[in-house]
Amino acid sequence: MDTVLQWLLLTVAVAVGWVVGRLSRERKKSRTRIADEESVKDRLQFLFTNYSDQAVDNFVQSLAVNKETVSLHLSIGRHFRDKGETERATLVHQNLLARPELPPRFSPQVTFELAMDFLSAGLLDRAEALLQELMGDPDYGRKAAGQLIELYQQEKEWEKASEVARALTRNDADPAMFKELAYLTCELADEALKREDRWAARKLAKEALAYDPSCVRATLIQMALLSRQGSYREAGNQGLKVFDQNPDFGPEAIDRLMKLEHEHGDIGRMVKKLRKLYETYPSTSLLLALVESVERGSGRPAAIELLRRELEDRPSMRALLRLVEMAGYEKGMTTDEGRLVSRIGHLILANRPVYRCVSCGFSGQQLHWLCPSCKQWETVRPIQGVEAE
Repeated sequence: MDTVLQWLLLTVAVAVGWVVGRLSRERKKSRTRIADEESVKDRLQFLFTNYSDQAVDNFVQSLAVNKETVSLHLSIGRHFRDKGETERATLVHQNLLARPELPPRFSPQVTFELAMDFLSAGLLDRAEALLQELMGDPDYGRKAAGQLIELYQQEKEWEKASEVARALTRNDADPAMFKELAYLTCELADEALKREDRWAARKLAKEALAYDPSCVRATLIQMALLSRQGSYREAGNQGLKVFDQNPDFGPEAIDRLMKLEHEHGDIGRMVKKLRKLYETYPSTSLLLALVESVERGSGRPAAIELLRRELEDRPSMRALLRLVEMAGYEKGMTTDEGRLVSRIGHLILANRPVYRCVSCGFSGQQLHWLCPSCKQWETVRPIQGVEAE
């Protein structure tokens, strides 16, 4: 058995020697970077597919550590992590860091890979410590910061995530980072609002808008604050600003605007504003809000006529169901057929997602400011189409 194992290791060593030689030639073209692991991916896959775990482990332990082989060690460690074998990946990277012959310039990359091992294993404290250690590194500082922010978001430690994001924006004017910082600040504002610290919530909402003037959530928080303090007209004006910031989120503003209109509004004034908005940003939510306001101000026949006319130009399941209901009530009766259409239509809509991420396609019936799937802010939006907006 020992003889077989020795021959096995020799065969692997010859194959790897060829790979390392190829990497050496490629490195001459670009000495400032570590060779791309993708260039050895297929050959490593051959090694892992055709040889036992014990043979691979023995090979890794016997493999020298120098500038020519570091990328190979890292590729093997990443392979283990991708397979879910985080303990083996951790051992590879810890062994690299413990080897005095590891060239110093590779230490940040190995440390980053070890932090990723800890994240995969759920050892968040250890991962956090390593990522914080890398924050000042010129090559891996930004990657480490991104992972830290994601970690803190996962743990809902919004203040820590905000601190890291602020550190990044001091040296980087990336608009995406300012948007992320704005939404992290909104999380803090929302927490302040829940504990009735209105002063802090107002300050944080303004701060979020300073980071990103198009931040819809900050505007909606300001709308809620103004409504709580009785400034209903100012609250309504804040809701209208959402359409200028991002009309895709208009339905979120409309729901809040209609609540204000029901409780404290001026029907005539609201109808005029809704008509103007609908002309510029047509959607089902806006149409139904306009129809409701027209019905309250001018009567049901006028509302039905408006709804029927708009349905011819913009078909919508929700608007159609509303027309069926209003027409039945107006005639003083509801037919069995009408009730059946209404029931089936509502059942169809009840099982449809309302929101979808424009980045990764995640969908659901609840608005998430941070997409649960791709972890991006403000990408989950109301779905457009006949069965939605």
